[in-house]
Amino acid sequence: MAFLAGFTLSAQEAPAYKVTRLSLNTSSFSEISPVIIKDGIIFCSDRRLSGITDRTSFDNRRLYNIYIAEKRDTADWRKPVQVKSERSAQFNSGPLCIAPDGKTIYFTSEIETGVPSRSRKFKNHSGIFTGELVGQELKSVKPFKYNNPDYNIGQPSISSDGKYLYFASDMPGGQGKSDIWYCESVNGEWSAPVNMGPEINSPGTDNYPCIHPAGKLYLTSDRPGGMGGLDVYYSEKVNGSWDTPVRLAPPINSSSDDFAFYPQPDLQAGYFASNRRRNDDIYEFEITVIRKSSCNELEKNNYCYEFIEENAVKYDSIPFLYLWRFGDGTTAKGSQVEHCYKGPGTYLVQLDVTNEVTNKETVNEKSQTLVVEDIVQPYISGPLTADAGKMITLNADSTNLPGWDISRYYWSFDDESIAIGKNVNKAYARPGDYSIQLIVTSKPGPDGAVKEACVSRKITIARKR
Repeated sequence: MAFLAGFTLSAQEAPAYKVTRLSLNTSSFSEISPVIIKDGIIFCSDRRLSGITDRTSFDNRRLYNIYIAEKRDTADWRKPVQVKSERSAQFNSGPLCIAPDGKTIYFTSEIETGVPSRSRKFKNHSGIFTGELVGQELKSVKPFKYNNPDYNIGQPSISSDGKYLYFASDMPGGQGKSDIWYCESVNGEWSAPVNMGPEINSPGTDNYPCIHPAGKLYLTSDRPGGMGGLDVYYSEKVNGSWDTPVRLAPPINSSSDDFAFYPQPDLQAGYFASNRRRNDDIYEFEITVIRKSSCNELEKNNYCYEFIEENAVKYDSIPFLYLWRFGDGTTAKGSQVEHCYKGPGTYLVQLDVTNEVTNKETVNEKSQTLVVEDIVQPYISGPLTADAGKMITLNADSTNLPGWDISRYYWSFDDESIAIGKNVNKAYARPGDYSIQLIVTSKPGPDGAVKEACVSRKITIARKR
């Protein structure tokens, strides 16, 4: 008797970021708005210039100035150096961004610098200015054409191609207290400001935009649904329109104010500011998500087999009745049949043959032990589709790795989030196609070796209905 098979033989959410407070921060003053440069960062601080020299405005507010800090090594920084300009002595400088040419700085500062600004009762407003960075000095400072003494414009961020300038403003026509706006460069001139609309802005405060070369727009907001104070969000264009901003996971966000997010080009690391230790400080983050470049696609376990009595061809002139007993309490008739088992196990398959001419029955003429096994692999169980925002459950209960003493089930969801555990819950914030990876790791064996296996499975997330 020959056997042929129809198909087989024929978190919980864990921290996705590591966060470290930079050593260049001061204990009594604030450091904010980091921007990545070649050898370190350029940032803003209201720190003292020296032990006896301080900078305050006409109404005794501490003034922010721009500083450059270079990395000494992977963990330490050289002493920050002040970037001076004609505004350094009496007005704020920053937050800021750097144009694609590497030398043009767009920065925030007060609009009015004349006699009215010297009055303690005068309410000055912020605007955007440009200057050329020459060594440690900003030269040829010029105001942005849309600065206005009646409202604030600031916190600029320019796209990597120099075509779009994003900024925050409380100008009329917005959605809330402060909104994200942008201007487009047309023939070397900036177009009129355009509000990014309710898709990006909220009724609250939305500021500190950062447009990444990959197309993601990061912003800071105190909108409902945050963790407390200001939180960092990001949005992406889907079919030409900006999608609803998604809040970044802890520990980027916290119950404190977290803002001014600035990632590296590869999105694997970067900086942001937070007052989680009382003063505003700059923190470095590193994505800890494990994402395998090579991961086996999940194979579905299939327990269907085809059974053939090969002698039926030899004696096709004699009528025989073939009865298969599959060892799981079920039977089927025919010289060639298919049967699907409910699950793995060891089954005794038997064939009874009856000669329909003589009515002679041969019970258990042939028999064979069939071992039905799961495929050796980690296994992802859960839905193949779900709505955005809906919580789904995924589990690895059907994982089949014989001889493994498993120490960890690690889930990588393809959206910069992870989870650890055999059974995890997950909600995707935005629609799209995602590839879930399950990475299973064993405890060290007697020789100290650790085994690891990875499978992936696609899931489609639909727009919330």
